[in-house]
Amino acid sequence: MTISFALSGDSRPRLVARLVGEGPLPADLSDPLREAAAASRFSGKAGQVFESFVPTESGLLRMALVGTGKAGGTERLAALERAGGALVAKYLTSGETALGIDFTGSALTAAEAVAVLLGARLRRWRYDIYKTKLSDEQKVSLTQVIAIAAPEGSESLWATEAALAEGVEFTRELVTEPANVIYPASFVERCVARFAGTGVDVVVLDQAALEALGMGALLGVAQGSVREARVLALRWKGRAGSRPTAFVGKGVTFDTGGISIKPAGGMEDMKWDMGGAGAVAGALLALALRKAEADVIGVVGLVENMPDGNAQRPGDVVTSMSGQTIEVINTDAEGRLVLCDVLTWVQKTYAPATIVDLATLTGAIMVSLGHEYAGMFANDDLLASQLDAAGKTSGDKLWRMPIGPSYDKLIDSPIADMKNVGPRFGGSITAAQFLQRFIGEGVAWAHLDIAGTVWADKPGATHDKGATGFGVRLLDRYVRDVLEG
Repeated sequence: MTISFALSGDSRPRLVARLVGEGPLPADLSDPLREAAAASRFSGKAGQVFESFVPTESGLLRMALVGTGKAGGTERLAALERAGGALVAKYLTSGETALGIDFTGSALTAAEAVAVLLGARLRRWRYDIYKTKLSDEQKVSLTQVIAIAAPEGSESLWATEAALAEGVEFTRELVTEPANVIYPASFVERCVARFAGTGVDVVVLDQAALEALGMGALLGVAQGSVREARVLALRWKGRAGSRPTAFVGKGVTFDTGGISIKPAGGMEDMKWDMGGAGAVAGALLALALRKAEADVIGVVGLVENMPDGNAQRPGDVVTSMSGQTIEVINTDAEGRLVLCDVLTWVQKTYAPATIVDLATLTGAIMVSLGHEYAGMFANDDLLASQLDAAGKTSGDKLWRMPIGPSYDKLIDSPIADMKNVGPRFGGSITAAQFLQRFIGEGVAWAHLDIAGTVWADKPGATHDKGATGFGVRLLDRYVRDVLEG
């Protein structure tokens, strides 16, 4: 969807929306419109939409009022995003192709106006390429939003947010695609094509390179699939002279559980077990498109976990790239096996000062936090507070969870350096403890378990059912506040 800007005197589309805060309706609305809105109990709450038709000299104008909530407060930008998203959700398949959002008299700042537009852009995304029998009423018609009389500076600010939106949309695309379309090699191919011309340096490690590096943990997961493993590194060097920051993503493009096979019900959802890798790719795209002044490396480990005759068995012992040995108790605890080798490689290759990894790692985190928050585990309090603040600002919310020696000893193995699962309880914590064993001295590290947040069974304020793009906005905000701040 395109976002354009127009002056108040320019020609308007047939559908125009006014922004209305919570409280008395604006005095400049016509009496019939005010009465109709009041009769419909429209009060300007965030995301509330009222529609009417207003006669004009040139014909009927389709007029919408959208609530922006109460002025001020820490949730102000989120409320404005909700308003933009609510408008697009209502008119997405309405037959209208253009929506004008009139900022006249709204008293919004440029940043607040852009929040409305970002909510609209993100809510517009839908992936219908495999639907061949949609009726006209089901097809998306809305292709353009026109910001009318937006506050001064809105258009230049929008260029940055448009880059962020492209990153979120790319992540949603990767996560939504089925596993017969997106697998390790094709994930790489799609990224190589998308990053062409952006200034991002791309490094691809194929199966032979991974074997030469000794990535036995990652390759153990991949050995049951005909799809060869890959590691993809994306570097945006928008600033020189300091140690880089690394974002690392789990990219299990389909997870059957391997020999420890998952139940059949819902297994089709495991196409999004590469949501961490998708978020890293989308974040790097956003940073490159907006020319972020930061040195950031995104690295993703890409495998498919399948149960064929060559698959890894429970009880196998593998040697990671770090040299540490791992007893594989459960082949469905595979994400940490992928991540541990990628974490070792990125530290040896780039010596980052900070690492943030994102992974749909455990079902246990959903038991703890549901679908509202991702779990955050960190070895550094400052990094944890910075990520927490970025989550609150971006809407990709985090909740810090504990780690420590009492949990760490739960993954000791009688025959290897460690085992890949602990006891039944505290599963998300022991998974984080496993990853921490691969973090070098002096490296600030945070692990984000995003299993409950990358996919939604119902629409949200700025996303439809399906892939949410969680993580992109979080990482982008962290870069803005910490690395560029």
